[in-house]
Amino acid sequence: MLEIVRHMVADGPKTVGPFHHAVSAGDYHFITGQMPTLPDDSTKVVKGGIEEQTRRVMDNLALVLKGLDSGFDRVVFARVYLVNFQDFDRMNSVYTTYFEEGKLPSRTCIGVTGLAVGALVEVDLIAAR
Repeated sequence: MLEIVRHMVADGPKTVGPFHHAVSAGDYHFITGQMPTLPDDSTKVVKGGIEEQTRRVMDNLALVLKGLDSGFDRVVFARVYLVNFQDFDRMNSVYTTYFEEGKLPSRTCIGVTGLAVGALVEVDLIAAR
């Protein structure tokens, strides 16, 4: 039987809803979409535009990955949600800095009409264990 482990990372960001930071099953960690909220206050979105929000989302994901003894080098798939597709290039300019050059994961980018806490961007990940 497939072992499933649910994770609440001690130093991870406070969640904006009823979910775990990640769930591990088989050879993979499925990491919940992170918002551009302050790590200690899930009601406050970081100030600034898409670049600042993308940086905060990726930093929040880094906290979760670290709590799983993992990192961006283990990410095999990412899903990005954007409220405004005009932000695509500016989001990418920040997003790509979190990965080693030439070693990006596969990815889907989805346009949405809204995100929790009024965010402009959200990213979830799948990482190899």
